[in-house]
Amino acid sequence: MAGCGRLWQLFEIFSLPNRERMMRHYYFRAREYLDPVRRVLCPAWAQDSMSRQRKLNRMNSAPASPPQTAKVASAGFGTQIRRSPFFAATEKWGATGYSVYNHMYIPRDFGDPVENFWNLTRTAILCDVAVERQVEVTGPDAARFVQYMTPRNLSKMAVGQAKYILITDQHGGIINDPVLLRLAENHFWISIGDSDVLLWAKGLAANAGMDVTIREPDVSPLQLQGPNSRDIIRKVFGDAIADLKYYWFAETEVNGIPVVVSRTGWSSELGYEIFLRDGSRGTELWELLMDAGADHDLRPGHTSSIRRIEGGMQSYHADMDIETNPFELRLDRLVDLEMDADFVSKDALRRIKAEGVSRLQIGIVIEGDPLAAPNNEFWPLSVGGRQVGKVTSAIHSPRLEKNIALCMIETGVSDVGGQVEVTMTEMNETRQARIVPIPFHDPKKAIAAG
Repeated sequence: MAGCGRLWQLFEIFSLPNRERMMRHYYFRAREYLDPVRRVLCPAWAQDSMSRQRKLNRMNSAPASPPQTAKVASAGFGTQIRRSPFFAATEKWGATGYSVYNHMYIPRDFGDPVENFWNLTRTAILCDVAVERQVEVTGPDAARFVQYMTPRNLSKMAVGQAKYILITDQHGGIINDPVLLRLAENHFWISIGDSDVLLWAKGLAANAGMDVTIREPDVSPLQLQGPNSRDIIRKVFGDAIADLKYYWFAETEVNGIPVVVSRTGWSSELGYEIFLRDGSRGTELWELLMDAGADHDLRPGHTSSIRRIEGGMQSYHADMDIETNPFELRLDRLVDLEMDADFVSKDALRRIKAEGVSRLQIGIVIEGDPLAAPNNEFWPLSVGGRQVGKVTSAIHSPRLEKNIALCMIETGVSDVGGQVEVTMTEMNETRQARIVPIPFHDPKKAIAAG
């Protein structure tokens, strides 16, 4: 009995609500085997466990309001992992798990991910995405320098406009796929995914011979996403902000809090990003938005893997990395090899396009029972017993009622309608899959464009 208690203490350490969840997958797999043993050896624990589950079920069905009595253990890996201005608010509103992204904590768990998906697609969610750090470029040569970083033609980009771009290196590899915002003629924010673009930009600037200043400003975004997001934005900021065109933004304030609001987001749904420009007022801004959204079923949430895979949205380090080029991802529209302006990867991308690529991104539908969780490893793809690629992001879509996945595969076997075998290494299971077009849902992005 004593041994049982000591064993369970170890699991309690790994299951602390706000502890980093690197062991999350292994924890739950182990519980599948140990819970029955625990119920036999420690009957009192079984009763407590059922009580905790009933309490959790009540919380999931309750209206959106912060937990009032729950004590939350703070995440803590020292000062090297930064907290966002909204960190205290996300703890208060029930975040139960965090990951690390751009050297910062990001809330990854507010409960059931399927419930989070339905909240996003049916009403609205508020997400702390302060980890989307801004790389600010200013100075007389700022516009020329930003163009030098990307193969996308920015010659017609206006002040107040945002664009999805690729940042590529001298070999044509993708360093990141951020959103670029132009605040003035020579003032830009590069809103980055999980990568050290700041260091790349500083190194590039040091050798480019251009007059620019590169820094990380005090700017931290929130994402307000979902069909009710426009009504909430209108209530807080008025008609002019609510009616922004897709991929446009405006500078404004609310209650003296300076923000930039853009019609962008990482959800494939209608949505906005609110860029806080004063990190001391993060909790205030969060609470203001949650209060405004109370009549519109706004819930605290996190970026949805289900919805982003449905939408064919890339995740850096998963679906692309520095060894991936734009043509492999079928992102030719983001590459202009004929423009007069120079950019870092111009020669390399010309060569790659001329030679052609040996692999392409595809979508597949995987047969069988619903996947219990996203893949934690790159699953091999095979045709005729020969490995031809890998699954990069896989999930079960409750809306489509299908297992869907983004993959990288050899060009010779990449045609829509083709059959492949997927080896799901974590489950030691092989399934059949069919190649399909991507995105899996709303292929023309009509929902996000609003």
